[in-house]
Amino acid sequence: MENGDNWLAPDKLYHILFCFSITIIVSLLATRTRYPFLRRRSIWVGSIASLAAGAAKEAADEFGFFKSAGASTKDAVADLLGILLAALALSLSTSLSFRSKPDRLGKDPGFEMV
Repeated sequence: MENGDNWLAPDKLYHILFCFSITIIVSLLATRTRYPFLRRRSIWVGSIASLAAGAAKEAADEFGFFKSAGASTKDAVADLLGILLAALALSLSTSLSFRSKPDRLGKDPGFEMV
């Protein structure tokens, strides 16, 4: 399966970008839901949705729904890399946004009203 399935093929970049985008979009949508369970686990929700989309694409490749040589382990690795990069970016942005807020209750930590 080495014919056209190189690690540096444009197809691998597409897999990374697709899974990265799906993870980011679904995670951001999960933070907007009214369900606290989903909001607290938004990165997991986005990652699982992206993983499912990548697995569905590989299954469709294997069953011949798309013009490809079939399922590829290298494509699956590229999918996982995109998911991991997105999860890392979301985790970093979440931790940085918590650090920039002075207090979660909206109060300045140095002053207290009596």
